[in-house]
Amino acid sequence: MQLRYNFRLYPTPGQRQTLAQAFGCARVVFNDGLRVRTDAHAAGLPYISDGDLSKRVITEAKKIPERSWLGEVSAVVLQQALADLNKAYRNFFDSVTGKRKGPKVAPPRFWSKRDNRQAIRFTKNARFSITPGGKLRLPKIGDVTVRWSRALPAGPSCVTVAKDAAGRYFASFVVEVAEQPLLMAEPEAGIDLGLSAFAVLSNGRKIDSPRFLRRADKKLKRLQRALSRKAKGSNNRAKARLAVARQHAKVADTRREFHHQLSTKLIRENQAIYVEDLAVAGLARTRLAKSVHDAGWSAFVGMLEYKARLYGRIFHRIDRWFPSSKLCSACGALAASMPLNVRQWECPCGAVHDRDVNAAINILAAGRADRLNACGAQVRPGPAPAQREEAGSLRGAA
Repeated sequence: MQLRYNFRLYPTPGQRQTLAQAFGCARVVFNDGLRVRTDAHAAGLPYISDGDLSKRVITEAKKIPERSWLGEVSAVVLQQALADLNKAYRNFFDSVTGKRKGPKVAPPRFWSKRDNRQAIRFTKNARFSITPGGKLRLPKIGDVTVRWSRALPAGPSCVTVAKDAAGRYFASFVVEVAEQPLLMAEPEAGIDLGLSAFAVLSNGRKIDSPRFLRRADKKLKRLQRALSRKAKGSNNRAKARLAVARQHAKVADTRREFHHQLSTKLIRENQAIYVEDLAVAGLARTRLAKSVHDAGWSAFVGMLEYKARLYGRIFHRIDRWFPSSKLCSACGALAASMPLNVRQWECPCGAVHDRDVNAAINILAAGRADRLNACGAQVRPGPAPAQREEAGSLRGAA
């Protein structure tokens, strides 16, 4: 499987200027290609093939005085920018025709120099390399200092150099990695993700939500107020904007580190992980939007999924319509309704449930049932007997 390894770059002032030129050239090629195809579509002409488009916006454009500066950067950078455009069109067409599952994909849009992220990509054809001194050698840019947090497990097939909104530079290496199965583990875990507690496990363990954005809210508001007072177009406004971006980057980095540590711990401790397929996009349109974005459920679940594949664990998503909170994990009875303000409830069978722990137990049972049903067995979507005994002991301990 392919994984990305990100490392911080520290280019010199001259290299920053060269990178800015490369970012601009890639953006121009992408926008020129998009404009050519948009004009052709408006004129009722056939779709321009990838090869013809490359000749127009790269090969022939370099001969024009207005685009002669395209020859000052690596040709691979320009080709990869056009490859991104072609991929965006394919994704859009596949989405329209139904070949691509999931949310609808919008048509390609023009890149802006004011986008939060600027990036270029080098493939093996560009002959990028890592020098014996540990620097990243990029064609027509030079040897860039890298802060290596760990060694690459194999030779990278390509590298993406990106600049974020906070002015930081990163190198993202794509590496082919073999699966590294861990020793078999006995426990299995159902995970109920939430806001009051970030995650509740089926064994009753609750992991508090760090609320990184909420904790930084006071400082962010102060920086935003300072930004709003600066005159548009001034150097002070640019500095204030950078201060806000750096604070947001700090929050995002801290959240990502929390997700990595927790996901790795859960994968190492459990043989199988079951989570609910949450409708994050829908929840992000409610009054809970800020808290939902602060939690970062999608990124966390994505980490669980790829790490389970890497380490030979089982990962399964439960259907989002599964009534995990309303289903009694002791008898299987389904409650009529379960408002969000109800955190503890009692089933007619006499079992008293913590809402989140009960949901996690049901998610575990439903995940096991899905696995067994896939093998041809008929299993009621309820918890296994051993899990019911475990839930009972937890209620008794509480």
